[in-house]
Amino acid sequence: MSIKAVGVVKRFGQFVALDGVDLAVESGRLTALLGPSGGGKSTLLRIIGGLEEPDAGTVHIDGVEATGVPAQRRNVGFVFQHYAAFKHLSVYRNVAFGLEIRKRPKQEIRRRVGELLELVHLEQFADRLPSQLSGGQRQRMALARALAVEPKVLLLDEPFGALDAKVRKELRDWLRRLHDEVHVTTVFVTHDQEEALEVSDELVVINHGRIEQVGSPEDLYDHPANEFVMGFLGPVTRLGDQLVRPHDIEVLANHVDGAIAAQVTRLQRVGFEVRAEMSAGSDEPWVQLTRGQADALGLDPGSSVWLRAAPHAASLTLQGCEGADLGEDGLRGAGPTEPGGAGAGPGEGRRGGVGAGTAP
Repeated sequence: MSIKAVGVVKRFGQFVALDGVDLAVESGRLTALLGPSGGGKSTLLRIIGGLEEPDAGTVHIDGVEATGVPAQRRNVGFVFQHYAAFKHLSVYRNVAFGLEIRKRPKQEIRRRVGELLELVHLEQFADRLPSQLSGGQRQRMALARALAVEPKVLLLDEPFGALDAKVRKELRDWLRRLHDEVHVTTVFVTHDQEEALEVSDELVVINHGRIEQVGSPEDLYDHPANEFVMGFLGPVTRLGDQLVRPHDIEVLANHVDGAIAAQVTRLQRVGFEVRAEMSAGSDEPWVQLTRGQADALGLDPGSSVWLRAAPHAASLTLQGCEGADLGEDGLRGAGPTEPGGAGAGPGEGRRGGVGAGTAP
């Protein structure tokens, strides 16, 4: 079931949360809305679901205009960061709730709930209360409950934001496999770049209430439309007048055409990789290396080297780059926080980047 938003505008007082947003989501796709806190991604999701009304613009679901249609009549499933489980009901009853209030036959409810609990690997926990589940299990229960009524569209707002890193990784792998099985049109909000790149079919980068770029994760990572998109999808650094990814910089012992002279100022090991901070004239680029690469080069603070962007590396020419502040990991400024529950989930911000020498 396709989704189409045309000219969507939403204001909260003087704050413009969405500024004429146009978006088309193809049927059966898993689309990520990615951006900083206050960028407008959660507001757009809530307008698609009918939890907020736009000040201007329209929303169509499956070719039918849904603007002004109450959320309960849009046949949309929701999953939020916090599970909103019925604490006094068993896992089975939580999943069955939407079917029971629609007065579906008991045999149909038993069949549907059984299928879903098996799908989310919770069939052995059907009689437990939500409080007896782990955080990851509760979120899988919430997804099963949302799917029970066979929604046209599934909307996920920071579904894994309250979970620790290991569980988040496990659940996003599971979500990708689940989507490949059920093929329901899904839109999910995240501020986690790695999550968006790994899970989605299509990526929508939103900032200051406007869409910066739409495309496949590979296309946006390899061909960013501007400095914001490039910086938000992974760490970047400045090399001369170019914005490049630290793992796309070659460190050379001898001069070659196009290389820039630099001196190592600091080496920092971060797990399997080495972060080499450099001084190159007025610039302070940094390079992401494996331990093997750093050892082979014999790098030490004070070492003189030459730097150049690797062939076919993604790069952007900086415009008006004098005094440009790329921040510690190259991310340009995020928008202000959205007011009153329309903003993105708590704790949004930059996450660590990708492995040295390889794109995700």
